[in-house]
Amino acid sequence: MDLNQLVSTVGLLGIWLILFAESGLLFGFFLPGDSLILTAGILAAGGNYFGIVPLLIVCISAAIVGDSAGYAIGTTTGKKIKNNKNSFVVKMGYLKEAEEFYEKHGGKTIVLARFVPAVRSFVPMVAGMSDMHYRSFIRYNVLGGVLWGGGVALIGYYFGSINWVHHYFEIIIVGIILASLIPGLWHIASTKEKRARLKTNLLAARSSLKEHRANKKKSKTKDK
Repeated sequence: MDLNQLVSTVGLLGIWLILFAESGLLFGFFLPGDSLILTAGILAAGGNYFGIVPLLIVCISAAIVGDSAGYAIGTTTGKKIKNNKNSFVVKMGYLKEAEEFYEKHGGKTIVLARFVPAVRSFVPMVAGMSDMHYRSFIRYNVLGGVLWGGGVALIGYYFGSINWVHHYFEIIIVGIILASLIPGLWHIASTKEKRARLKTNLLAARSSLKEHRANKKKSKTKDK
């Protein structure tokens, strides 16, 4: 199923849930937020599925509520997650990346991280862990939600109003997906230290997965 089919199948409620999960729930880091909003914006221009105003409401509200959920996770269980060295997200280094991003940019991270795939899923939790005042957090959260959720949807809507875009829709969507990966890849592998850390984390995750499969196999053998 491509993004066009995904958007038309899940509708506005599905888009809201996907963006909510990617914005604030840790397991949502792999979801295609940027490309999903752009695709939805293009489809909204065609008027076959939904209008641009409902889409803007859905994208902005999902982004804001999602980040607020991530902040709540950070204030309640964030430190516990961080101290769990066997956690997948800790091993992959996403949490550390988000912490470094937050230390470098402070409160502005809530806005800037919106445009960095994967990292944006963890930044709200880091803000909660760092005891960032909620009043400051919500200001940056609303601004980031409007710029990202609303801005990206409007860009898609603008391109969707161009006739030739619909003739090359599939090619454009592939380009959007690839382009949305660039900021995250650049951030993760922009320095030699980060590339080395990424390699180490990937190897650690691979070893952990192998160990889990081996233990599962042993368990099944004992049951027999």
